[in-house]
Order: sequence, then structure tokens, then C-alpha cells
Amino acid sequence: MKDEVVFISGASRGIGTAIAENFAELGYTVIGTSRSEFEFKIKLDNLIPLALDISNRDSINNCVEYLKDKNLKPSILVNNAGITSDQLFLRMKDEEWDNVIATNLTGTFNLTRALIKNMIKSKYGRIINISSVSGLMGNPGQVNYSSAKAGLSGFTKSLAKEVGSRGITVNSVAPGFIETDMTSYLDDDSKNKLVSEIPLKRLGSVNDISDLVIFLASKDASYITGQTISVDGGLFMY
Repeated sequence: MKDEVVFISGASRGIGTAIAENFAELGYTVIGTSRSEFEFKIKLDNLIPLALDISNRDSINNCVEYLKDKNLKPSILVNNAGITSDQLFLRMKDEEWDNVIATNLTGTFNLTRALIKNMIKSKYGRIINISSVSGLMGNPGQVNYSSAKAGLSGFTKSLAKEVGSRGITVNSVAPGFIETDMTSYLDDDSKNKLVSEIPLKRLGSVNDISDLVIFLASKDASYITGQTISVDGGLFMY
């Protein structure tokens, strides 16, 4: 069993579940969270599900106390929790903007601030933010989501410069269109049109994202920080 503890928000489905389960299978102690109670499909002693609302600071404070009680000190943080509330800008309601920003951007701030203190004390840590290709290239109907994810790039770069001297790396992963619940709504025509615009001519898999996250969390990636890395089959190129 590895000594390191991994903390992953938004772990109840899709990309978050894959990241959590793959870390656990490698022997890490993994805490995976979701806004409501849930269970992982695979049962491992080192894979711990936990209810947590990252947009609620009281909920985060309670989580920190739980970690202290269990003597769990995460050195790897994966900020994956996110929501969408798509709407054309002229029709977007205040709550559709506020809720997406509160979870996708402010939630990342809340959770990182709570967990980075032990990393600073130990002079070691890995913070990996799950962004989106929408934050790099924009997407109609997603002004709120794209703004939040674009904000993660600035968050990543600025924090990386602040904590690099403490042995902490901070990076972002920007998935393209991945086969998850969030793309399952697409009909065949829409999916075929989308795939036609991707140079690799396929949607990505959750393991495409998980593999990169695990690499960025490893000592092999110790000289990579402040980066946003796209995993999108070539859909968006700088």
C-alpha cells in the first residue's frame, strides 16, 4: 500500500470515478467525494466515499475535521467536481451563472485552500484541476461553464508560482468530449458531426484523462507545473 493519500472531488461518476478507482487500484488511499451520499461500484478498503458540498465552506470545514480524526493528510488533490447549466447568454438566469461559478471555480478555491496547508507543511504536494476544452476555445450556450473553466487556468498558473518553492506542483487537465453521462444525451447525428471535427475521429475515454492525472501526480512529473494540458483528440490546438 502506498503512503500517499489522494483526495478527489466529484468522484461519484464519469471521469472522477475512473480517477478514484485507478488510483485505488495502484495502492493509494483515496477519498472520493460527491455532493450527496454514494458508493463506488468496486469495493476496496483504500477507496473511501464521502459526501461533500465544495460550494459550502461549512461542509468543507466538517470534512477537514473528519480527515484530522482519521489521520488522513492528502498530498494529492484532484479538483474534478463540476456542474453544467447550459443556456444561451441572453436567456441565462442569475442562478445558472451563480451555481456554475460557485461549484466549478469557487469550489476549487474552497477545497484547495483547506487542503493545501498540510502540503505546505510537508513541502510536497500535487494539485490537479480538471478544466475543459470549453474553457480554452469557448462553446455556445456555455458562457458560465467556459468562464469558470477558463478561470481555472489562471488559478492554476498563479498558484503554481506561489507554491512551487514548497515542492508543490499545480496543473490543469482540459478534457475534450469524453464518453460519459455528460455526452450521452447526444443523438447519433450530433455525435457523428462532433467526431468529424476531432482529428483522431473518436470521443475520448475516462481512462484517457485518468492516465494523465496519475502521471501528473507522480514523481515522474516533478518538473511540470503551471500547465493546462488538453486531452481532446486534437479538437483544439494552440
